[in-house]
Amino acid sequence: MALLARRAARRSAASTKAAAPPAAVAVELSIPAHFRCPISLDLMRDPVTAPTGITYDRESIEAWLDTGRAAVCPVTHAPLRHEDLVPNHAIRRVIQDWCVANRSRGVERIPTPKIPLTPVQASELLFDLAESRDTAAAIARVRALARDSERNRRCLVSVGAGRVLASALASLAADGETPAAALEDVLAALVCMTPLDDEAARILATPTSLGSLVAIAENGSLAGRLNAVLVIKEIVSCIQLTGNVVEELVDALAKVIKAPICPQATKAAMVATYHLASSSERAAAHAAGAGLVPVLVESLVGADKSAAEKALAVLDAVLASEEGRTSARAHALTVPVLVKKMFRVSDLATELAVSAMWRLGRGAKESEEGEATKCLVEALRVGAFQKLLLLLQVGCRDATKEKTTELLKMLNKHKGVGECVDAMDFRGINRLS
Repeated sequence: MALLARRAARRSAASTKAAAPPAAVAVELSIPAHFRCPISLDLMRDPVTAPTGITYDRESIEAWLDTGRAAVCPVTHAPLRHEDLVPNHAIRRVIQDWCVANRSRGVERIPTPKIPLTPVQASELLFDLAESRDTAAAIARVRALARDSERNRRCLVSVGAGRVLASALASLAADGETPAAALEDVLAALVCMTPLDDEAARILATPTSLGSLVAIAENGSLAGRLNAVLVIKEIVSCIQLTGNVVEELVDALAKVIKAPICPQATKAAMVATYHLASSSERAAAHAAGAGLVPVLVESLVGADKSAAEKALAVLDAVLASEEGRTSARAHALTVPVLVKKMFRVSDLATELAVSAMWRLGRGAKESEEGEATKCLVEALRVGAFQKLLLLLQVGCRDATKEKTTELLKMLNKHKGVGECVDAMDFRGINRLS
């Protein structure tokens, strides 16, 4: 038996070695020390030299400078900026030759890196775009450069690419005859420049621009719909909109939430809907009228942390309206799900679940008293009283503590009623996470 075990171990080791990636093989070859980046200790793919004479891999040194550390050389601690880094073509060619020499041992040749975009080149490109000189080609070039590297993207953002692209989109939308595909191309480039600043958001907040975004979000290609939702989220995060356009945006976002395109689009649509529903009770009522409440409640059953927090945030905002509370009280899963999520997701989810439960149990009008009482009794049945007591013991923020205390008082008034009701089947509820 011991012999068989040793043979199996040797076969497993041989299989693992055969399947080892090129990087692992390169490590076994003992990469020369001067080929390694002093930060990552990995083989340099795009070596750049600082004024101090130290050579780093571009990705590693730029990440070092972008993480909020002092703008200094990691080795010598001398002042260092992005602009000071110079490509080291000599060492790059030597590294490529070494890779070619060891190709038979599984080492792949490092491709020659592309030259990063300079601020002057970026400004010239945006000038051509702003002056409508072959707009389609300029937009395609901006998008391609932004996707090439994070450095290029930052360079474009620093010279105002977000504002220029926003202006281009607004101009094309105002034209009225621009093909949807051309607008989607601008959106694709604009998304690369997010987060957008307030000025770019204001440029996009015109009725014609928002109308185009709504049209693409509802009827565009899958990629176009995703990009439209992402841009809408950027706009409503910066600017508080008013008027009928809010309802149009809510309707478009509700369609994305109810018929998901992809998780990224759903989460972005929820964030945008939260901002809109939080802006006014009218917007919250319209979101409820769009049928969002049942979808949000049911999405909470199997949602991950991020999706659950966003769904709870939207639900809490929508429950500020009477229409939202009426819709939530009519759904059998609302109270059990909210109580279940009080301690199952995160501190933020706990606060949002308590707030939503508080809205349902409190009500804002006398006409809601009967339905609010039913919610409180249901909450008692599924263990809300004990969870709220525990929440006070473990601690929470002041606003949540006030709502928790008020909820406990409301629940206490109906505790006897809840205790007298026959036990229900909790098997379905226990599966909720």
